[in-house]
Amino acid sequence: MNEISVQDLHARDGVPLIDVREPHEFEAGHVPGAVNVPMSQLSERVGELPAEPFDVICELGGRSARVVQALNERGYETTNVAGGTAAWREAGYPVDL
Repeated sequence: MNEISVQDLHARDGVPLIDVREPHEFEAGHVPGAVNVPMSQLSERVGELPAEPFDVICELGGRSARVVQALNERGYETTNVAGGTAAWREAGYPVDL
């Protein structure tokens, strides 16, 4: 499984970011530019996923790792963000509300 750090994510430009946390988690603070497609709604909303390679984030990295594995098996090119949004905050990066 492909994985990047939050520092790598912060330096990336032009790669879509999908946040798989639940809406209430997303609304409490998310990485700027992230699009919320909750893991619980993924099968119904798979058509909303980017066709190009994209990154996947959650709170700590566990849910996003499971999503990345499942999507990679279906032919998507995805990368997990290690440590998730918690690591993003801990690194001092801004979040959108």
